[in-house]
Amino acid sequence: MPLLRPLDPNFPIERQLAVEAAPVVLVNVFTLNQADEQAFLDAWTADAAFMKRQPGFIATQLHRAIGDSPTYLNYAVWESTETFRAAFSHPEFRAMISAYPASAAASPHLFRKVAVPGICVA
Repeated sequence: MPLLRPLDPNFPIERQLAVEAAPVVLVNVFTLNQADEQAFLDAWTADAAFMKRQPGFIATQLHRAIGDSPTYLNYAVWESTETFRAAFSHPEFRAMISAYPASAAASPHLFRKVAVPGICVA
């Protein structure tokens, strides 16, 4: 099971799940030992396939850091915290977490789009 290391220790994912927002983007940074990359990719692929079947799932994308860094970033778009919370707390998903290598540390955080006039829309 990967270690959960909050991006913001004052507001970890458990607290974020209680905030009602829609839509939301999950950003998750994973660090791991380079020797565990294939095991990580296998576990992440199974997780992503499960999440893709859940109500409220919109899209996901995995990125790998450039160079020799075995750091990955995943983002996933969900219709709401409600739909993400249901998938994240689903017993099948919770059981799947044990497939991650012991060296994996995950830093999940939920975000909402922000409108900045003349730059981007929410």
